[in-house]
Amino acid sequence: MKKILVVDDEPSIVTLLTFNLEKEGYQVVSAADGKKAYELALSKPFDFIILDVMLPNMDGIEITKKLRQEKIETPILVLTAKDDPIDRILGLEIGADDYLTKPFSPREVLARMKAIFRRLEPRQQTREEDQPAEILQIGGIQADLTNFQVSVDGEKIFLTPKEFELLVYFMKRKGRVIDRDTLLNRIWNFDFDGQSRIVDVHISHLREKLEADPKRPEYLVTVRGFGYKFQEPTQ
Repeated sequence: MKKILVVDDEPSIVTLLTFNLEKEGYQVVSAADGKKAYELALSKPFDFIILDVMLPNMDGIEITKKLRQEKIETPILVLTAKDDPIDRILGLEIGADDYLTKPFSPREVLARMKAIFRRLEPRQQTREEDQPAEILQIGGIQADLTNFQVSVDGEKIFLTPKEFELLVYFMKRKGRVIDRDTLLNRIWNFDFDGQSRIVDVHISHLREKLEADPKRPEYLVTVRGFGYKFQEPTQ
């Protein structure tokens, strides 16, 4: 049974989400205080976190940032009452996997959760144990699609779920130029009316983790006026 952490200081929202999640067979733990939620997420394993932005003691943005710094990879769905694209982008920039603006329907929360689970859960254990993992390799970068691990020149690195998804998308399209709008649609599943900052920030984060010199990238290069391309280094 998957365990979900619901964090919101509005009792009616906690009650609504808890009822619908438990109805779907999830186990729910709730918190109304940001600091308590952060401590819970650090101390106990959760399969998913539904996190309000406006919380007492520690807001949802800070919680997300701190969890990612602690290498907690649990998928996070951010809830916000603010209808400002910048607030939504900020949450995604620091490691949240998706967002919903209040008011929302429980059905949409469940749909977003299931979509994220489909993208991030390991493959169903239907393959034989002696079959090799599904591996992508370009130059010194290796991505293990079965175990969600990445290594650079043999050294494992930490990627957030969204960074991993973005890297795999590029690696599967080696040598192809991909524009920002396509990345927003394919990786984040929605569009920000021309806002490309979230793409650029994630590209920057990937370069810092993948490239020997992020300012002079060899793998993930910019094609000015068009977008980005993932390539094998020429040397």
